[in-house]
Amino acid sequence: MPTLILVRHGRSTANTEGLLAGWTPGVGLDERGAAQAAALPGRLAELPLAEIVTSPLQRCQETLQPLLDARPDVPLHTDDRIGECHYGDWSGRKLAELKDEPLMEVVQAHPSVAAFPGGESMRSMQTRAAEAVREWNARVERDHGPDAVYLMCSHGDIIKSLVADALGLHLDLFQRISVEPCSITAIRYTRLRPFLVRLGDTGDFASLAPREEPPGGDAPVGGGAGAP
Repeated sequence: MPTLILVRHGRSTANTEGLLAGWTPGVGLDERGAAQAAALPGRLAELPLAEIVTSPLQRCQETLQPLLDARPDVPLHTDDRIGECHYGDWSGRKLAELKDEPLMEVVQAHPSVAAFPGGESMRSMQTRAAEAVREWNARVERDHGPDAVYLMCSHGDIIKSLVADALGLHLDLFQRISVEPCSITAIRYTRLRPFLVRLGDTGDFASLAPREEPPGGDAPVGGGAGAP
């Protein structure tokens, strides 16, 4: 079965403003995110991509544009199922404010039962994304063979949930996974089991350096902004 390259969108204006974007329209890349997107074609230069699939949201489309310009022959598809989690009433709110919401503790410790007011549950989010990957795996294998490589550009929580699915981890453990903006995660699917062969690879280790304010124990909902 194919190898899936998962790319999280580059750093967005919502990331730098500390907002939970969700499906809020008009959220694009900031200056750093645009630079991350511009570097993507070089990072993927040795990979023969059979298909490219994207979330419909602007920040993913902007992330892919340099890659599409470099590879105009690779078919592009949009799939709503790998779009961001529907955060409902939380969309567009500051993460600093949301941390005091009682639901945030559930999102952190027991996400499999967390449902956003006016939005969707995290379990539903994972289910739709995993179903999309399985369908695309079958389609890519049918059209390009079992050794094909294809790419999906999606969002932090979506990618983390797909990694958990591939590893057989309960969704309650997915907050232990981290994927920074424009990071590359690769999953090789086989008949019996998937293999996680890359996780959150940015080629940049700056985010591992000590910070003036060390990160806390909570996972950044939506994926976080990456290195400062």
